[in-house]
Amino acid sequence: MLTKAAVKTRRRRPKSQSGQYRPPDPYPSSEYYSKAIGRALKILDAFEDGETTLSLTEISKLQGVPESSLFRILLTLEAHGYLQRTSDGSYRLASKLLFGWLYDRARRIREIVRPFLRQLNTRFNETASLGCRFQDRVEVVDTVEAIQEIRRINTIGRVLPPHASSLGKAIVAFQERAVAERILSINGLSARTDKTITDRNILLAEYDQIRKRGYSVDREESVLGGVCFGAPLFDERGRAIAAISVSIPSFRLSPDREPEIIQAVKDAARQASAAISERADKPQSA
Repeated sequence: MLTKAAVKTRRRRPKSQSGQYRPPDPYPSSEYYSKAIGRALKILDAFEDGETTLSLTEISKLQGVPESSLFRILLTLEAHGYLQRTSDGSYRLASKLLFGWLYDRARRIREIVRPFLRQLNTRFNETASLGCRFQDRVEVVDTVEAIQEIRRINTIGRVLPPHASSLGKAIVAFQERAVAERILSINGLSARTDKTITDRNILLAEYDQIRKRGYSVDREESVLGGVCFGAPLFDERGRAIAAISVSIPSFRLSPDREPEIIQAVKDAARQASAAISERADKPQSA
């Protein structure tokens, strides 16, 4: 049974000229817009990524919300698992939101980068792959395999070692030192082959070299008989969020071919990074 209030609300549902139901205007000027929910979502928008931490005062200044009102909203978002409190009392995105956001970003990156993987695959007839960073791990999100009987392969969803794979090294080398140290601590430095770097200091020195030359190499460090060259992809803020690579059996890698592949991977990474930044500057269509 409908109450008078419900009947009144039902009668006020917006209609188009044809008399059909029309969804309410999503903008704040609409009578159907919830200011409380809008304010909570606006606060979540202040957190640009999983590394962003903000205090109550910082959020108040960024979003123009009084601290007295803001505290109740933050407490509610924390209680429902959308924000988490850090040791110093500031806030960051909780995993409930973060991983959904990260996978959505990876999906967009995959759409942008796929043509560059195809170009590398066509040019060298070797496997080209894309890896993305998901907080403390690097995961394969796309691959275009070589059409050859003997080839290096990658599997979508595979978690890559940050110390042995070219994709992992290319991404982690460009993180802040504390972030890189955390990723290495979580993933470990286990030996995949007898050529895997398991000494932290030697690995950190290699990260320095990767930053200087702009590319990484996995020379039989993750799989014997395989070599892989990777280069990082940067977003509009200059953060290394992903990497691309070309993998090749070592017996097909000649002294002349190696520098050609390395340069092609670096060029493709630079172009893909520009495409990612350009897409970020454009408003997303509804």
